Amino acid sequence: MDYKIQDIEKSFDGKITETLGNNEYMIKINDNEHQLKILNISSKGIEFILDQEYHRAKYLEQSTNAMNLVIDNVPVIINMNTHFDDVVYKNSGGGGAGNAQLALKSQIPGKVVSIAVGDGDSVKKGDVVCTLESMKMQVAIKAHKDGIVKSLKIKEGATVAKGDVITDIE
Repeated sequence: MDYKIQDIEKSFDGKITETLGNNEYMIKINDNEHQLKILNISSKGIEFILDQEYHRAKYLEQSTNAMNLVIDNVPVIINMNTHFDDVVYKNSGGGGAGNAQLALKSQIPGKVVSIAVGDGDSVKKGDVVCTLESMKMQVAIKAHKDGIVKSLKIKEGATVAKGDVITDIE
């Protein structure tokens, strides 16, 4: 998976290459292998040993594709899936020849966390229509074209499946 730390130009690829058992893993970050041992995971954070060095990460906030952490008392923002918003936007009808399409569809399943527009509202291409929560991440669903919101088909707290129509934009 592709990750990017805010204020640092390069992104990096991180993955687990081997499970050693007893909460120990071999991980690869870009081309370098590291040994990782998870000591404790809770809803507040994680304690781990990376290459024989103890670290503590505290979770502050997670949104669409960014996670705010404090690692060893240093605030860090990690952007996960750096192209995720673009993919969701494109696959929900945005970009290219899809502009003739009326229906704005959800490309992911999720729970409707908030709705930013109402019937009759004017929107521009790229404006946030609603926010969905999927796999503990919040994803902004954006208008695929300029127009007027017609027949909003979602409610806060409701769930949508992939491909469900969120609204028509005329």
